[in-house]
Amino acid sequence: MKNVLILLLAGMFLNTALAQTESAEEEDYTVVLPEAAQKCILPAAPDAIPPEATKEQLLVAKEAVAGFQKGLETFRACLQEAEQSPDLTAGNKQALIASFNYSVDSEERVATRFNEAVRSYKERTAGAAGTDNTENR
Repeated sequence: MKNVLILLLAGMFLNTALAQTESAEEEDYTVVLPEAAQKCILPAAPDAIPPEATKEQLLVAKEAVAGFQKGLETFRACLQEAEQSPDLTAGNKQALIASFNYSVDSEERVATRFNEAVRSYKERTAGAAGTDNTENR
């Protein structure tokens, strides 16, 4: 009888320990930005460039893109600082990586859109007198 009681207690302890482990593992993989990263501000992408943009509009867009890229640098530095926290869960790390990757994708989309507008402008003005040296970035 004593052995049965010990086995029952051991079984109850094991079930409790497994339930706590599963709960802890589920929490570890909950994808949420750590508190330190929640203060990081992802800048808004610049306004769309008109299809038939003028040189002046492209110069304004170039400044907006540069400001956006500078904001992304600040955002990524903030994420990297938050990543230094010693108590990050696997889910926190996953959320940080996803946020970083999203910022890179956003930057690539904005740069592509700007470069396409510059190419379009150059194609439209290629026949005009003189050449235009508007830089892509």
